[in-house]
Amino acid sequence: MHRDSLFYQLFAQLPQTLFDLLGRDTPQGYRFDSVELKQTAFRIDGVFVPPDPSGIVYFCEVQFQRDNTFYERFFAEIFLYLRLYRHTFSDWQAVVIYPHRQAEQVSFDPYEVLVNSHRLRRVYLNELGSLEALPLSLALMQLTVLPEAEMPTAARLLAERTRIEAVPRPEVIMELITTIVLYKFTKLSREEVLRMLGFTTEELKRTRFYQEVYAEAREDGLQQGLQQGLQQGLQQGLQQGLQQGLQQGLQQGLQQGLQQGEAAVVLRQLRRRFGSVPNDLEERIRQLSPDQIEALAEALLDFTDLEAVFDWLDHSA
Repeated sequence: MHRDSLFYQLFAQLPQTLFDLLGRDTPQGYRFDSVELKQTAFRIDGVFVPPDPSGIVYFCEVQFQRDNTFYERFFAEIFLYLRLYRHTFSDWQAVVIYPHRQAEQVSFDPYEVLVNSHRLRRVYLNELGSLEALPLSLALMQLTVLPEAEMPTAARLLAERTRIEAVPRPEVIMELITTIVLYKFTKLSREEVLRMLGFTTEELKRTRFYQEVYAEAREDGLQQGLQQGLQQGLQQGLQQGLQQGLQQGLQQGLQQGLQQGEAAVVLRQLRRRFGSVPNDLEERIRQLSPDQIEALAEALLDFTDLEAVFDWLDHSA
């Protein structure tokens, strides 16, 4: 559920990741973007835009679930982009990132010529090599697909590499490692994650993830906790009620933030497959519990239209 957003954070923070995948030196001036193609239901989430019209535009897609219509949609999006923005580039290439070969669609017809051409590079994360030998940007990609039992050791290894290797923007890499682990181990507290990774409190506090996500969650929690604490204070005493309310509010704020993020990913997938999503359907999805959103995400590939989504909600939600 979280991998798409994790990968696009990685591309946005470290654009050289794409060129590491391609085995090329990183050119200067590239900008990572998400492009909506007007008058259509298409959105390309990963576009590396060249700094001038003489450069190559790169299209990048992260595909972790098998979709037997994926190439049909992907190439349609690409060729529409090429038509609309032809004046901004001289050539193009596409990259699709899979966790393993089994996640790729079974038949390539009628796009086999394009799939097997130099225009498309397919990357299978489990075939990239060992974490120790990979560039840190690619090792971060592998970290997202490791089994839960292997992740703590691997994350500590990458954190230690970040400390001792002469890498640009080490704080960004530390931030991404932390984000990946926190997404994987949603039930762990911040202190437990710190112990797992060997981070000091000061190191984590310097990351943008901590400053933005935890600060926002704490603010929401404080507001909710204040209200609850005032109500409890009428019965149990103002001081005790405020303290309990603040603690409960912080926890609820974090849970609500994760739930809203899950719903946003599901809605994005629906828009990519079926175009616009009616307001009433969007509202129903945002009201689902975390378990229901997870179940809906797993059922998405079986839907052929939005009516199937309504039917699923009527019978399962």
